[in-house]
Amino acid sequence: MTTNLPTSAAPLPTSPVTDGRDHPLDPRSVTVERIVGAVVGACIAAVLFSGAYVWSTHAPIPDDFRFVPYVIWGILVAGLLGWCLIRPAIVFRHASYRVDDQGIEIRGGALWRSTVNVPRSRVQHTDVTQGPLERRYGLGSLAIHTAGVAHARVVLAGIAHARALALRDALLPHDRPDVV
Repeated sequence: MTTNLPTSAAPLPTSPVTDGRDHPLDPRSVTVERIVGAVVGACIAAVLFSGAYVWSTHAPIPDDFRFVPYVIWGILVAGLLGWCLIRPAIVFRHASYRVDDQGIEIRGGALWRSTVNVPRSRVQHTDVTQGPLERRYGLGSLAIHTAGVAHARVVLAGIAHARALALRDALLPHDRPDVV
């Protein structure tokens, strides 16, 4: 009687998530990041408005120029909210990830670009999380905890929740017995 059980020496079959190709983030991540940016931008705008109010009422400014702090506030808020709306599209355009038999490579960044490689042998454990907005849009974040000091926690955000779960399972080493 023969069995078809894989041995520890045999390579694992390639799963659809470990195909070695570059994958973009989920397009819904742009919407989520824009909503987050708008909320954070509105909070910062409120704080800046209180500063403009204090500046216009308590600073020794001639009455004809009391509007200047509000003009400066408007310019700052317009720039901040513009950046909060443009940045997610830039990040989406330049972010990708690749998973193969060796591990995962994550690329990203809006102004400063980075590439992080995590070998499968360094993966200690993985987490999949969802915030309220991510849950609403069906997204998730995959956190990879490694056995290292630099990049001990690498996060891949903006992917479909089901894909994050599949990546979590694919990244865990299957050929080593658990020591716990």
